[in-house]
Amino acid sequence: MVLFARVVQLRSFTAAANQAGLAKSAVSKRISLLEERLGVRLLMRTTRKLSLTEEGLRFYEHCASMLTAVTAAQDSVSASSQSARGPLRVNAPVTFSQMYLARAIAKFLAQHPEVELHLSADDRIVDVVEGGFDLVLRITQLKDSSLVARRLASDRLVVCASPDYLKRAGVPQSPEELVGHNCLHYALVPLAREWRFRGPGGGYSVPVRGNLVSWDGTVLRQAVVAGLGLAVLPYFMVAADVESGRVQTVLDACRSAPIGIYAVYANRKQVPLRTKLFLDAMSRYFLNADWLALSGG
Repeated sequence: MVLFARVVQLRSFTAAANQAGLAKSAVSKRISLLEERLGVRLLMRTTRKLSLTEEGLRFYEHCASMLTAVTAAQDSVSASSQSARGPLRVNAPVTFSQMYLARAIAKFLAQHPEVELHLSADDRIVDVVEGGFDLVLRITQLKDSSLVARRLASDRLVVCASPDYLKRAGVPQSPEELVGHNCLHYALVPLAREWRFRGPGGGYSVPVRGNLVSWDGTVLRQAVVAGLGLAVLPYFMVAADVESGRVQTVLDACRSAPIGIYAVYANRKQVPLRTKLFLDAMSRYFLNADWLALSGG
């Protein structure tokens, strides 16, 4: 069962075999015997892809808990010396990883060189358990969840544009004036939620339009700096641009509540030492985050 969990987490029979010190054929045979004993197919195998069946996903949740417990038991032996080792799988947004997280990870790994950190940078929302991640970083207004979330930092979404664009198109004095502007769209967020504001009567959305839609926040930032139009971006993404004068924020008084940067993981009780130390390190690193200083700007 632990071997099956490793195959799922690593998405590879070869990688699981290398980690377990077994031949790939031996791992494949053991999984086949497990499927035969259970009477169900757990994995769908092709030459290019490995995926879970519905039964495999349900079975994996139990196996992953067992694997976590085993790992935590091993880690507890060295807990008194605060040493950590082994793989740590993290998922985080692309731009945040490039601008800030890479530096924080470098500092962490310098203190814990026996940890092997696997960073998957992806702006899409991923499943912590199904994806085989120890933790996932999310930048959002977090809703109720069965997962455990730890706030690392706070930020805010800003409406921003370059001085050239604002000189050419005018500075919007109210959200309603955005109807006449070129408003760029981040495709992973519904348009009505992206361009939402607050007023005396509560929250409301502005029906904006624009000639650029992107799944990548960095692309929108670069388009803003180039003078294409207005965009809604996390402040951490444009802090250095605002400081240098390349970008200006507008309508700050009309924006909604702050957003949080969270580390999300599946189980509070059986957290491996390396995961706990990473969480603590990230909390210290991003405490009262000064985005300009952290970006090296």
